[in-house]
Amino acid sequence: MADSKKKFNYSLLWRVIQLSIPYKKLFYWTLVLAVIQAPLGILRPHLINVMVDNHVMKDELGGLGPLVFWYMVVLLATVWLRYIFILWTNTLGQSIIRDLRTRVFNHIMDLRMAYFDKTPIGTSTTRTINDIESINEVFSEGVITILADILGLIAVLIIMFVVSWKLSLICLTTLPFLLYASYLFKEKVRVSFQQVRTHIARMNAFLQERISGMRIIQIFNAEKQEQEAFRKINREYTQANIDGIFYYAVFFPVVELISAASLALMVWWGSRGVLEGEVTLGALVAFPIYLTMLFRPIRFMADKFNTLQMGLVAAERVFGVLDNQSKIKNEGILVPQRLQGDLVFDKVRFSYDGEQEVLKGISFHVPAHSTLAIVGSTGSGKTTLISVLNRLYDIQGGEIRIDGKNINEYELVALRRRIGVVLQDVFLFGGTVLENITFRQSGIPSETVIRAARQIGAHAFIEKLPGGYDFVVTERGSNLSMGQRQLISFIRALVFDPDILVLDEATSSIDPETESVIQYAIEKLIEKRTSIIIAHRLSTIRHADQVIVMDQGQIKEIGTHEELLDKPDGWYRKLHDYQFAKMAEL
Repeated sequence: MADSKKKFNYSLLWRVIQLSIPYKKLFYWTLVLAVIQAPLGILRPHLINVMVDNHVMKDELGGLGPLVFWYMVVLLATVWLRYIFILWTNTLGQSIIRDLRTRVFNHIMDLRMAYFDKTPIGTSTTRTINDIESINEVFSEGVITILADILGLIAVLIIMFVVSWKLSLICLTTLPFLLYASYLFKEKVRVSFQQVRTHIARMNAFLQERISGMRIIQIFNAEKQEQEAFRKINREYTQANIDGIFYYAVFFPVVELISAASLALMVWWGSRGVLEGEVTLGALVAFPIYLTMLFRPIRFMADKFNTLQMGLVAAERVFGVLDNQSKIKNEGILVPQRLQGDLVFDKVRFSYDGEQEVLKGISFHVPAHSTLAIVGSTGSGKTTLISVLNRLYDIQGGEIRIDGKNINEYELVALRRRIGVVLQDVFLFGGTVLENITFRQSGIPSETVIRAARQIGAHAFIEKLPGGYDFVVTERGSNLSMGQRQLISFIRALVFDPDILVLDEATSSIDPETESVIQYAIEKLIEKRTSIIIAHRLSTIRHADQVIVMDQGQIKEIGTHEELLDKPDGWYRKLHDYQFAKMAEL
């Protein structure tokens, strides 16, 4: 099990490194700098060694000038190369995650709705932001910097053994303790960081959901319960971070202790070696620098390995999203400029979970330019009909045809472009009214938007807003009334001029005064196009060409408004009488 996990991690690392292919020149140059820095780093203590042995000890101070000059050159070159190395590795990492973030966002946009039904929004946000940011550290603080440190360690060990192999062996007697401490630290922190990642994903999902539903929380006075739930999640997240901090707090003092012990051994044995002529004074002076160059990278390398490991954990989660191929198949080739709008549902069957059917063999025909009304109780499958028509979900049985062609034969974007949908819960984005109508598509001029607004009677209310069409809408349109948001959604649908229009209970949350304005807008929208109206209020569908009554995924009745009312014991008649009895009571 451990071997397979190790092998998987290496393959995952290779996959992460392959992300740098578009920037391979920059990647190769960072590797070159990593190689150059290793021998350059050991030149400074070596020059000090030479200064002491060849000039200070021999009282030849005149030759120190050139060596000091070269020492300064090496120092400046080291600093400059280190600056370039840090700049390039971080530029490489930021460039990679910029592209990866766009790639993940575009991929998420193409996933089936089933993915969003099962995945909390906060989790997707964490994958797109936090986890991808961790992948940046694989390049800026991980694999390349670890390689540079390893090359530096090799160079230091070589020069130490060349200068004095005996003194080197004495100094390295503490190295096994340092390596073991580093290994324990790496393993403990890795587990801690994994817990941190898990808890931050939970926290993001919790916060997103509660902030989005703040109105419901306050209406039902659920603040204390939610505060307590967040306090628990926050404690768990904090504890995971504290666990990691604890391991850091233990590890670094231990490393300092081991380093001090190594330095003490060097002074003890080295000073005797100088007296006995086995070690030069220059070597004794240079060795503390060598030890610093040896122990410092080892101390931080454990942390860098954890950074690399957590980058790989984050990468695995991000690749998990990218590897999710639950996309709507887009194999259609038909790209019509317009549709006639002749719509047929032929024995359509559909289930969200693959077990319980929501649509059970639904069949009906909507002739082009006619209006179909669909009514039924909550959960009867009305909205699901619209979802499968738009191919937000693929059906498991039967066929849906538009103008005699299976909807799978249409290119997906072309199909959805010709179908307009106005939902009950209008979603407006942060931005201007104009941007919300056009979705920032530059090909739609403002004149077209104004003409559409005038056509459905919404221009007057928009003109009264501060800034008119440039009025800035807050998140989800909270600074507009329900009726105003609905009118904007109608303008949006009309601007895109669909051939098939779907109104999903577009008037169910509108007050009676606003309903007259909305009803006028609906009449303008459905002119000369195939329309499907999912209605809660039966008063809004009197003029539909045909009405379907649904219950538990099946069609119970179908006919015109008058035909269905003529059935004394019919579903539609009972629903009609119940609604108007309620209205009479009011």
